[in-house]
Amino acid sequence: MIQSSQSQNRVSVIILNWNGLAYLQRYLPSVVAHTDPAMADVIVADNGSTDGSVAWLKQAMPQVQVFEFAENHGFAEGYNIAVDRVDTEYVVLLNSDVEVTPGWLDAPIAYMEKHPRVAACQPKILQAADHGRFEFAGACGGFIDYLGYPFCRGRIMDTLETDSGQYDTVVPVFWATGACLIIRQDDYVDYGGLDPRFFAHQEEIDLCWRLWSRGREVVVVPQSKVFHVGGGTLNKENPRKTYLNFRNNLLMLYKNLPFGKLLWLMPVRFVLDWTAALSFLLQGHPHDFLAVVRARWSYHRMKAQMRASRRQNREVSLVDRIPTVYPHSILVQSMLLGRRQYSRLASGK
Repeated sequence: MIQSSQSQNRVSVIILNWNGLAYLQRYLPSVVAHTDPAMADVIVADNGSTDGSVAWLKQAMPQVQVFEFAENHGFAEGYNIAVDRVDTEYVVLLNSDVEVTPGWLDAPIAYMEKHPRVAACQPKILQAADHGRFEFAGACGGFIDYLGYPFCRGRIMDTLETDSGQYDTVVPVFWATGACLIIRQDDYVDYGGLDPRFFAHQEEIDLCWRLWSRGREVVVVPQSKVFHVGGGTLNKENPRKTYLNFRNNLLMLYKNLPFGKLLWLMPVRFVLDWTAALSFLLQGHPHDFLAVVRARWSYHRMKAQMRASRRQNREVSLVDRIPTVYPHSILVQSMLLGRRQYSRLASGK
């Protein structure tokens, strides 16, 4: 049975869990300790775990609400179901491997209160193992270049910068990380939530793209910070992650780009993707080579499933020239010009 939540609070912090008892035991206490119960409810949406997570929650964390799902709905659909069960102005999608800090919700919620056009935001994301360095999945706000490649303020490709306060300003970003996504519930529901067909990876970028295209905004509020383990399900060396990133990036472009840009960009991406695949092979990573090949094949196979979503996105799109799209190539900037720090990139203007 899936419970629903009626709350007088304005925020629901939702942690999706699937057999993540160790993460809950380690990081949930920080969420409970640093989340004002007069502001937010803490909810664990359990995706059919079999590791004793629910029993532990009920015994050790009775103040935490638990949504028990009979089966594993996956990351995106699990969150969609959970968000549909709450009734608050804001929802926070929070990974189970995130440690929060005192007052972590104060600055983001205050900023969104003052800026009603902002639909979603994220805090600064630092590494759980090194609190002075940005974390891969989100860092200090996400961007995308004109060829469709995502990167972050504080993380270019695999280079993670040390946090010295250099990015401590609130700025518009193209996407906010799914590791800690703070979003108005109405925007989440009205614009379709996370696409369950992505399974995992880049589904939050796809959602933020829909927000921007409909005239809403996304920002990073670095006055709030959290610490993220990252790679808890798939580490970056896992070919499954390579497959999902390449496939989902293509699906996202197909769903959201105007036809004119799609027409020239997809042939370019065909060449770049095969170049990446051959590079994996030459570097002695045959499984990653095969992952890219499979991703290209899956993209073509899944396009038919995405046509209705593409049509809908284009019909309701109000903005084609999203201001947070980086107009240069992040591959050229980082790999050819050696600019691995966000502050060293060529101007986006």
